[in-house]
Amino acid sequence: QVQLVESGGGLAQAGGSLRLSCAASGRTLSTYAVGWFRQAPGKEREFVAAFTDTGSSTSYADFVKGRFTLSRDNAKNTVFLQMNSLKPEDTAVYYCAAAAPYYSVSYYSVIDIYDYWGQGTQVTVSS
Repeated sequence: QVQLVESGGGLAQAGGSLRLSCAASGRTLSTYAVGWFRQAPGKEREFVAAFTDTGSSTSYADFVKGRFTLSRDNAKNTVFLQMNSLKPEDTAVYYCAAAAPYYSVSYYSVIDIYDYWGQGTQVTVSS
């Protein structure tokens, strides 16, 4: 099993930036596809971004393209989500999740493929 812990959330102003971290323990995170999801109050959890175990392929939701960027530091067993040009509508709890590496990138927005989830980190963007 792999345990995931998110951090880096907080309060930001519109137009500002935050970098979320997803630190793994138990197994090497670079052997999993990793995705980020978010859930705002009263809304369903939605896909934000994901990439393959090698990082060679990425998928971003349309509403974050050009603003959010995935990266990973294998030595630290950590994945990052750099969030720039934040908007109030980005306010949500952000979760990272890990999935088996054999899924095609076209499946990365499907919640059910992810076996492991972190506890989430709150991001609040003020206008």
